[in-house]
Amino acid sequence: MINNLLKNFCLISFALIAPITLPAGGIQKSLNQNKFTYNSNEIILISNTSLYSYPQIHAKELLVLDVGTTLSVLRSWKVCKSEIWVRVELASNKFLDDPNKILKGWIKM
Repeated sequence: MINNLLKNFCLISFALIAPITLPAGGIQKSLNQNKFTYNSNEIILISNTSLYSYPQIHAKELLVLDVGTTLSVLRSWKVCKSEIWVRVELASNKFLDDPNKILKGWIKM
């Protein structure tokens, strides 16, 4: 009985303490190992622009973005030489904003 209690105590202690000291626990990671994503592709609108559901002028217009709106560029799509579309994401606070708010779409450059 005491032997089983001692084994269980050692097992629980190891399970609670060991993971924080192992590399997978994260305690030994330095900040240089973390890959922070800095979004260097941002756009600030200088005119009202429509946000579309997909890269075509006849696509459903999701909303109209106001002047000064900050957008993060996710990817670009070149239809032809004169028509370039950009997939963008609106800057938002994901914890405070409405979860049904439209955050991504396409704009024509």
